[in-house]
Amino acid sequence: MAAAFIMAALQFELTHTDPFSKARVGTITTDHGQIQTPIFMPVGTVGSVKAVTQQQLKLDVQAQIILGNTYHLYLRPGMDVLEAAGGLHKFNGWDRPILTDSGGYQVFSLANNRKIKEEGVIFQSHIDGSKHLFSPEKVMDIQRVIGADIIMAFDECPPYPSDYTYARKSMELTHRWLDRCFNRINETAPKYGYDQNLFPIVQGSTYKDLRTASAEYIAAKPSTGNAIGGLSVGEPEEQMYEFTSLCCDILPEQKPRYLMGVGTPWNILENIALGVDMFDCVMPTRNGRNAMLFTSKGIINIDNKKWEKDFSVLDDGISCEVSNYYSKAYVRHLFKAGEILAMQIASIHNLAFYLHLVTEARKHILAGDFTSWKNEMIPVLKTRL
Repeated sequence: MAAAFIMAALQFELTHTDPFSKARVGTITTDHGQIQTPIFMPVGTVGSVKAVTQQQLKLDVQAQIILGNTYHLYLRPGMDVLEAAGGLHKFNGWDRPILTDSGGYQVFSLANNRKIKEEGVIFQSHIDGSKHLFSPEKVMDIQRVIGADIIMAFDECPPYPSDYTYARKSMELTHRWLDRCFNRINETAPKYGYDQNLFPIVQGSTYKDLRTASAEYIAAKPSTGNAIGGLSVGEPEEQMYEFTSLCCDILPEQKPRYLMGVGTPWNILENIALGVDMFDCVMPTRNGRNAMLFTSKGIINIDNKKWEKDFSVLDDGISCEVSNYYSKAYVRHLFKAGEILAMQIASIHNLAFYLHLVTEARKHILAGDFTSWKNEMIPVLKTRL
C-alpha cells in the first residue's frame, strides 16, 4: 500500500546547545521521517550509494537520509523514467528522507564542458556529449520530478583560488539564481503528495566580506534550512573552519545548517563544534573502494602487508555487523584478489563509522563533554595505523 502523507514543510527542533562550543543537537522532521542531528548523509549520486544496498544502508550503516544528484539523474535514467516510477523514493526503494544536490557542483567540476550565462549553464553530457541547458527554473522542475524531501538551489561554486572580482560576480549570480529558484518553487507544486523544501546556498569563496554578504542574503530568505557551499574545494582546513564559523554565526539558529561536501572525520567534528548540523561527502565510499578504512582507532590502509595475518575484526568499537564480523586479513585478501566484495565491505564499514561518529558526537553534546571528547578523538582519527 502506498504511504499516505499529510504535506508539511520541514520542521527543525533545536533541543540542545553545547555550553563550550557552538555544537547543537536537533531533530529535522520531513514527510519521509525524522533525522537526528548532527547527521552524515551517504552520497547516492545516481540513485544508489556505490556498492551498498538500501537494506544495508538501513541495517548496517543506520543511515537516516541519503543524497541524489540532479545532474546525474537528469542524464540517466532521465526524468521520464523517474516520473513514471513516482519519484526517486519509489524508483530506488528508499522510504526515508532524500536530499538532492542541484548540479551546481557539477558546473564547477565540469569546467571544460560548460558555459555559464545569466540564463543558466550550457553543458555537455559526460555520457554522450549532448548539449543541455540548466537554468534555475529547469533545475527546480527536475528536482520536483526527482521528488527529494530537501532540494538545493542552483548555484555557481567558484574554484579555489578565485580572484576577488570573479568571486563577487559568481556570488551575485548565485543570489540572482536563488531568487529565480524561489519564484519557480512558489509557482509549482510537489508531484507525489509530500512536501519539498528548498535550501539556499551561501557562496563567496574565501573572502570575509563576500561570505558575510552571502550569508546575510541567504539568512533573509523564507527557507526551512540553509547550506554552506564552496568550501572543501582545495582551500586550507583553517580557512574552511574560519568561513564555516562566520556563516554559522549569521545563519538563523532555528534552521538546520548543511555544510556541503565535507569531509574527513576530523573535519566533521570540528565543523560540528562550529554549529553545523548536516554533512555529506563521497570520501567514506570512494576511499573505501581504494582500501582506506576509517576506524575508531585511526586510519587503515588495508592493502598493506602488515594486515596479512591480522585476524582481528575491522572495528569492534562501532556497532555494525559488517565491521564486527570480517577480519582485517580477510578483507585484505579480498582486495588483493580483486574481489568486488572487498569494496562493498569497505564502503559499508566506512559509512557505518561516519554514522557512528556523528551519533557519538550527539551523545557527547547532550552529556556536556563534547569539546573534551572531540579534542581527544581528533588525534586518534588522524592516526595512520
